[in-house]
Amino acid sequence: MAYTDDTQETKNRRAKKMMLWFAMISMTMSFAGLTSAYIVSKSRPDWLTDFTIPQAFYVSLVLVLVSSVTIYLARVTIQKEKHSAGMALLIATFVLGVLFVYFQFLGFSQFIAAGYFFTGSESTITTSFIYLVVLLHVAHIIGGLIALLVVIYNHFKQKYHKGQTLGIELAETFWHFVDFLWIYLFLFLYFVR
Repeated sequence: MAYTDDTQETKNRRAKKMMLWFAMISMTMSFAGLTSAYIVSKSRPDWLTDFTIPQAFYVSLVLVLVSSVTIYLARVTIQKEKHSAGMALLIATFVLGVLFVYFQFLGFSQFIAAGYFFTGSESTITTSFIYLVVLLHVAHIIGGLIALLVVIYNHFKQKYHKGQTLGIELAETFWHFVDFLWIYLFLFLYFVR
């Protein structure tokens, strides 16, 4: 069947998914550029190699993994028409996302307590890179939290039913993307010094 024979709803669905994928590819390229610049900058004589990743970043790694499971289960549960359980899982995902952001900022305070500053005379190019990359990721998580709030609101208004869960699917895809991005960044910072 040709794409021109599809219904308007199918075309709309496909267009929204494609736009999300283009946005995620663009974000991937941005982070790839930043991590590439990080690697190139490692040859500088003032590059730090002995910094310690804050303990709070380890906690946020666990939170992000659990939140991927809860949003997946939320979509599956809502598709099975178990709306109250789906709502609980959506709210759990949102809470885990908020906790993730909290632990990111706690990690910043641990980083500062260890003497690693973002700017100023005591900062280094290494720490500035780390803060920039992590803050940029937090901004994307906040975007994901806003998407989750929209999904929670729409689910409360009973807009999602079996076969009509596009909003949840888009939010889930983006959430998995930012979760995977944090796992990549965490491993990158852990292994590339």
